[in-house]
Order: sequence, then structure tokens, then C-alpha cells
Amino acid sequence: MSQLLISQYLNQLSSLKKVSGSMRESVLREAFKDLPKAWGRQHDLTFIPEYALDTLTKDKRYVDGALLYSLRVPFGYWEAKDTKDDLDAEIEKKFKRGYPQDNIIFDDTVIAVLIQNKREVMRADVEDVEQLAKLLKLFFSFERAEISQFNKAVVQFKIDLPAVLEALRDMIEAAYQSNKKFVTESARFLAHAQEAINPSLVAADVREMLIQHTLTEEIFATVFPNSSFHREN
Repeated sequence: MSQLLISQYLNQLSSLKKVSGSMRESVLREAFKDLPKAWGRQHDLTFIPEYALDTLTKDKRYVDGALLYSLRVPFGYWEAKDTKDDLDAEIEKKFKRGYPQDNIIFDDTVIAVLIQNKREVMRADVEDVEQLAKLLKLFFSFERAEISQFNKAVVQFKIDLPAVLEALRDMIEAAYQSNKKFVTESARFLAHAQEAINPSLVAADVREMLIQHTLTEEIFATVFPNSSFHREN
């Protein structure tokens, strides 16, 4: 698939050069744009052209393209330059203007340069299919620190969840045995749930609802400590 996408890019680039007779970035960048756009779809990423950047200087800057997660968090960026430009000088200029340096590709239709975590990882001749494929694979294998931490937390949560569920069930069972007010409120809630949700609900369903609600509240309180959503819904 990667070689097919790169072949399509090179064919489109050749066609644009031949038909337009131009070497301007605004014309030729249309060919490269399809590469991250198509490749990104395989990773559930959405390509956004002319993506607005938040720079430290608060100036309005737009990168030629950005790939975003479904939560609108940027995954990586792409910036096109003219073939006649000094690519390294242009890269330095963009970084001075506050462009991101975590995961970005620069290309001038001759060379593609990958920058990750503020350092050059590799550069490739765009007509070298194998090297360009390697560069793009490195680009798409990048993982932001916050995403990595979240994924690790998800894995750990799956490991911890059985013990947490068992502890919650023990606590609820103890409340049924020793807390009369808890028993009364549980019966009242069951009657309400049977009326509002499903008349076939039983006490065991109430227990599972309590467990789910408790877990959800703890998660929301940790992730959104200043939000009242988990208390009001």
C-alpha cells in the first residue's frame, strides 16, 4: 500500500510539473498533500489543510497541513516549500516563527525532511520510493508523550479493573448487610429504574449500576478535577 501511494504521488507530481510548467510550491504541493491524507486514513487520522498554529508569540501562523486525532489533538504536520528555496534555511526560519518541532515533514518536491522532538530524524529523495516510505513510516509511528501516557494508563486500568470491581462488590454487599438507609434507598432506586428504564430490572442490576457510576465518577474526578459534570449527571 505504501509503495502504491508513493507511486501515485510521483505520477501526480510529474503530471503537475508537465501540465502547469510551474515549480511553485502552491502548485506542486497538491501532489504531496495526498500522501499524508491517504496514509493518515489508515491510522484513523484526519488531514486538515492550512491548519492554524498556536505559537508562543501569539502570531497567526498556518502550516500547510496537519493530521489530527478524532479528539482534535494534532498528531503531526506537513509544510511544503519551493524547489528553488534553500530547504534547510526555510526550516530554520519556520522554527524561529514558532512552528511545531515534535513531528513534522518539510518537502520541496525534491527532498523530504522529517523532524521529530526538535531533531532531524532523516531526509529522503522523494523519488527514492524505499527511502520515502521509510520516512513516512517513521512519521506515522510517532507517539506524542501525552498519548503514550494515556495508552499506558489504559493498559494499567485493564490490569487493575478486576480487583477494583471485586472490592466495590464487597463494599456494596457489606452495605446491604449493615446499612438500613442504603437498603431503603436501593429499593427506592430500583422501583424508579423499573418505571423509567425497564420493569424487568432486579436488585443485581442496581448493584452493577452503582459500580459503573462509582467508577465513572472517580475517572471524571481525576481527569476533570474542576468539573461538576460527574456530580450533576
